[in-house]
Amino acid sequence: QLTMSLNSPILLNEENTQGAKRNNGCLESLLQTPSSFQDNPLQQLQLASQEVLKKAKKSGRSKCPRCNSSRMFYCYTCFVPVETVPTTEIPTVKLPLKIDIIKHPNETDGKSTAVHAKLLAPDDVTIYKYPCIPEYGEKRHEIGLVFPGPNSVSVKDIAFHLQKYTKKGACASDDDCSREPLLKQAKIELEENPNECISNSRSEGTRLKKIIFIDSTWNQTNKIITDERLQGLLQIELKTRKTCFWRHQKGKPDTYLSTIEAIYYFLVDYHQEILKESYKGQYDNLLFFFSFMYSLIKDAKCCAGKE
Repeated sequence: QLTMSLNSPILLNEENTQGAKRNNGCLESLLQTPSSFQDNPLQQLQLASQEVLKKAKKSGRSKCPRCNSSRMFYCYTCFVPVETVPTTEIPTVKLPLKIDIIKHPNETDGKSTAVHAKLLAPDDVTIYKYPCIPEYGEKRHEIGLVFPGPNSVSVKDIAFHLQKYTKKGACASDDDCSREPLLKQAKIELEENPNECISNSRSEGTRLKKIIFIDSTWNQTNKIITDERLQGLLQIELKTRKTCFWRHQKGKPDTYLSTIEAIYYFLVDYHQEILKESYKGQYDNLLFFFSFMYSLIKDAKCCAGKE
């Protein structure tokens, strides 16, 4: 379930333009008739008005103000809205920590939802194209990696598990410690009460300052997750969320999320479990583009008689 983008897209994908044209008239009429709550599990989100996206959809593709490429809604290479989508009408989300997204070099730009995070939280999100990624060793005590695995922990236990790095001090400089891959480490035996540790961590200030996500198809992740620069980082898994992603990969469980879903659900859990604050939709606008595309594609399928 995890963090990497089961490959996300830009609406109806540029490879499917013919199908999009066939359904265009139907799509435009459906834009005026929102899906029912039951058909759209994202409808309960507290989102900014998506009227700007509806207008942009009707007017068609537009130019990127930076590279002049023809795009729909936003440019996925420059990380900016197109000319028909004024920046002032796009919501901005402030995040409680910094996010690094590591993108696989073969991940198709136009299919990735990682760009949504950069568009909507530009001050807190950085996208790197593998293998050009930072060295995280010296900051391991304040960084987490969202990715499923035998040693991954839940969000509520993050503060407890980060204690091992602060207790060991300069662990990152210790050859034996830094070279031992996290994937091979034995699971940590909980000798203390995790809840007490989290409480103590809150009184000292939340230690986690950055969270890393991998943007890739699931079949491409091995190259990135085994990179020595990511070894030894606390691995976190989102075990209870189910994807709404329309490009879900065959043979993978529905708990494997697209990148933007993983970011959103992690932040919701982090807000409640670590910050210990009630969640009131603070990060819902991270799904501003995702939820709109979800509705369009679902309605297009219904119109085509596929559902």
